[in-house]
Amino acid sequence: MLKTKPILSEREISDGLRISIMSRHTLNDGITPDLRLENRFDSHLPIYAPPLKLLGDYYKRSLSWENFEKEYNSYLDSIPNLIKNLAERAINKNITLMCIEDSPEECHRRLLAERCRLICPSLDILVK
Repeated sequence: MLKTKPILSEREISDGLRISIMSRHTLNDGITPDLRLENRFDSHLPIYAPPLKLLGDYYKRSLSWENFEKEYNSYLDSIPNLIKNLAERAINKNITLMCIEDSPEECHRRLLAERCRLICPSLDILVK
């Protein structure tokens, strides 16, 4: 199963392997470590994070969610083998994708989980 949830959520046994898909673990200044994130994840795979320019366009330059989603999906198109590998791992093992957003509505972790299910239709996903 592939789950998604905010990285600040409490650890649950059902989470399995908790993977941070954030580009970095810093405060908004991009430099200062965010100490709240210590021990919140088992693995950090920033390759699944949106490119830094795209993040900057969204958070600092008012890129719409619709355009962010389109650009992030284009980025995912460039790493199909990595997505396939993640999806196949999640068929046999519980994996939870995590990032800082509270809601999955406008969050890249949901988009990545949905892409994994497109690649492996038998994959169960739970988006939180």
